[in-house]
Amino acid sequence: MTNTGNDQRNMTGSFAGLRVLDFSTTIAGPHCTRMLADMGAEVIKIETEEGETMRTRPPVRNHCSTAFGQLNVGKNSLVLDLKSPKGVEAVRRLVATADVVVENFRPGVMRRLKLDYASLHGLNPKLVYCSISGYGQTGPSAELPAYAPVIHAASGYEMAHLAYQPGRSRPDYCGIYHADVLTGVYAFGAISAALYQRAATGQGQHIDVSMLESMLSLTLNELQWSQFEVKPTQRPMFGPIETTDGYVMMAIASEKTFQSLMQVIGHPEWVSDPRFAKYSDRRENWTSLMEGVEAWSRTVATAQCLAALNAHGVPSSAYRTVAEALRDPQIAHRGALAEVEDGGGSFKVLNLPFRMSGAKVSAARRMSTLGEHTRAYLKETGLSEDEIAAFAG
Repeated sequence: MTNTGNDQRNMTGSFAGLRVLDFSTTIAGPHCTRMLADMGAEVIKIETEEGETMRTRPPVRNHCSTAFGQLNVGKNSLVLDLKSPKGVEAVRRLVATADVVVENFRPGVMRRLKLDYASLHGLNPKLVYCSISGYGQTGPSAELPAYAPVIHAASGYEMAHLAYQPGRSRPDYCGIYHADVLTGVYAFGAISAALYQRAATGQGQHIDVSMLESMLSLTLNELQWSQFEVKPTQRPMFGPIETTDGYVMMAIASEKTFQSLMQVIGHPEWVSDPRFAKYSDRRENWTSLMEGVEAWSRTVATAQCLAALNAHGVPSSAYRTVAEALRDPQIAHRGALAEVEDGGGSFKVLNLPFRMSGAKVSAARRMSTLGEHTRAYLKETGLSEDEIAAFAG
């Protein structure tokens, strides 16, 4: 039986019993803590009375944002004023029961609130404290403001990407925030590693995650090329091939793939052609090779093109919109989407892209309302009903 076929309803998450205090906002931190929540952790999202800025991002229905829901489903909502002594004291009491803290304020903010790792470690030596920032917690750039598009530019990623766009000199506009998502995933991995280490040592630690370094990890080849003198060469660049009704992406991943592709396009003799016979030859004559492939692809429709490529084992896909990708039967087969309820109705979110044979990995089915769990958590800290009422006031 595959993992996908397992009935996960009676399973628990790998992080069941783990308590996380989530001070993060926007994307990177919330993406990390949403992953923890999907794996069973109790994530307490701490917000102001107004709620964080993502609550207003469209689509918004009945004051409920599905963009916010995608990042925060499965978390409990606690409203606190961290600028007040009472709010800070409530956090400190909760820290004594927590396993993980995640924050992505600019370096120095949590220290001024006396909620940084150094201030909280004494309350709970087992605490794993994860700080996410643009450039890291220390250093000459540490306190610079940073958002994903800025980090894309600062890391060299955008210029590396531009180098693969022949004839262009202006970098692309940024609409998809790779740095936020990638950094959130690295933070999730670091937290998991720290929890594993804590199981052996009994001690927590501080994790310092840098968006800049996270983005640099995407430029594997370019990082090496920047250090050594490399002979300029025509590197294969995978791009769209045109059909009669659209475009297809295909990748020549091996010698077998290349040979199969030559059969598809009707040029089996090119397998031994001096221009293309060896990988190094193809690198130098890549443009000519792709022109030959496109001379064939322009004579067929996208569906015919894909059918021929797939039949010969050539990796390929049509260029799809996200909506088209979500309608792929493979997505339904994998159970990749979960339906969530909030005050505006229902919407779908993406589950984590992995399944486990012995643990539940799925999004919660309902979004918490802002401040829904405030009273319960304040009561847990030892406040009486009168004190809670005064606290809220």
